[in-house]
Amino acid sequence: MRIVEKLGGSSPAISFEFFPPKDQEGVDRLFATVADLAPFAPAYVSVTYGAGGSTRQLTVDLVGRIQRDVGIEAMAHLTCVGATQAELGGVLDQLEQKGVQNVIALRGDPPKGSTTFVTPEGGFGHASELAAFVKARGNFCVAGACYPEKHPEAASLDADLLNLKRKVDAGAEFLITQLFFDNADYFAFVEKARGIGIKVPIVAGIMPVTNVSQSKRFTAMCGAHLPEALLKKLDAVAADDADAVGEIGVQHAVAQCRELLAKGAPGLHFYTLNRSKATVEILKRLR
Repeated sequence: MRIVEKLGGSSPAISFEFFPPKDQEGVDRLFATVADLAPFAPAYVSVTYGAGGSTRQLTVDLVGRIQRDVGIEAMAHLTCVGATQAELGGVLDQLEQKGVQNVIALRGDPPKGSTTFVTPEGGFGHASELAAFVKARGNFCVAGACYPEKHPEAASLDADLLNLKRKVDAGAEFLITQLFFDNADYFAFVEKARGIGIKVPIVAGIMPVTNVSQSKRFTAMCGAHLPEALLKKLDAVAADDADAVGEIGVQHAVAQCRELLAKGAPGLHFYTLNRSKATVEILKRLR
């Protein structure tokens, strides 16, 4: 089923993101996490590529297995990194054969060791080009990423929004935001997006704080920020007190989610890092 068809109902769509593990033990843990989260009836789950597109085949295999064996709609990440159009077409053919109808089209980060993205020979340099390519190849539902606080490489939020409009015009049918911790950023972003004609659903991306240094690293990488009030709460407990940090993170995420849902966000997409504990706790409290 096309995911966009699940975003217009009376209930918001809950979804989860996973990444491809490095070994079989990690795969087993991933499916244990999927089992923990399945009772919350996710509308879909997504599986990322590894850095630089290094786990492309594993991503294909995992989304196929989740959809076939677990019965949850699955979406594959697809990036422009290190791939020709022919190779990307081959991935789409495999997804189609596995019955996977949903793809999120991303430019992707530079491979490890590189600081700038280089367009592959015979490939694409922008997510908008990839979105149009996927859209033209079959009955895929195409998603796109967006950044409430601006993509780190964009000259300005306005310039970033114009690029996002190109991606939507090229075929992205719904958008998932990068993680954010201040709902004001999400609501302001949605308002600006609507103002320039972006009408597709914009799903809110949520990553609860479970590790202070990790969250600071992630926000620095993606151009997001941790609100001062949240930082003060985290600084008031020992950074190595996982239970205390986790409780603060869950409380903040629950408050975020309640406000987002109350004000009409079409869905919540949880960045799980292949772990279920914090996300399960958030969803229990939201119930």
